[in-house]
Amino acid sequence: MSALAAPPPERVRADDPVRLRRAFGAFATGVTVVTVGGDAPRGMTANSFTSVSLDPPLVLLCVGKDAVMHRSLARSGTFSVSVLGAGQEGVARHFADRSRPMGAGQFDAVGWLAGRTCDAPLIAGAAAHFECEKWRAYDGGDHTIYLGKVLRLDDLPGRDVLLFHRGRFRNLAPEPEGVAA
Repeated sequence: MSALAAPPPERVRADDPVRLRRAFGAFATGVTVVTVGGDAPRGMTANSFTSVSLDPPLVLLCVGKDAVMHRSLARSGTFSVSVLGAGQEGVARHFADRSRPMGAGQFDAVGWLAGRTCDAPLIAGAAAHFECEKWRAYDGGDHTIYLGKVLRLDDLPGRDVLLFHRGRFRNLAPEPEGVAA
């Protein structure tokens, strides 16, 4: 069997931020809202979230150093992550909007629940909630890489999630009838 010869991809410098962002966007991610509590609760939409370890239970979150959330996380010992479900694009857009109110007022526009372990708000209707203790922080260029130790979790196994791919929100395609998972 022979493969058709495809033209080589155009070589681009890795420090071209526009092309780099577009190439990073080829990787589909879930969409989360990260929250901190305290006297000045804060929420932020983030798609740079992933699991790291089962023992101890760790998650990873990257936050831009210029974000208000970066300052909030630096002061807080805990944070929560709500993995948004399909149909929660409006929530994602709300917490990505830099003009939203500061403090508790930013949560007035969305349904939320009080965390049971951390004082950070949790987004109602999310596919999963993680309440975390800040475990480590590392320099990541223009971001800080936070590792959180999961203290409590809740999930809704049958709930589809919201995705982000190539600069757009997406939903999972429904599984065809009669196909085994």
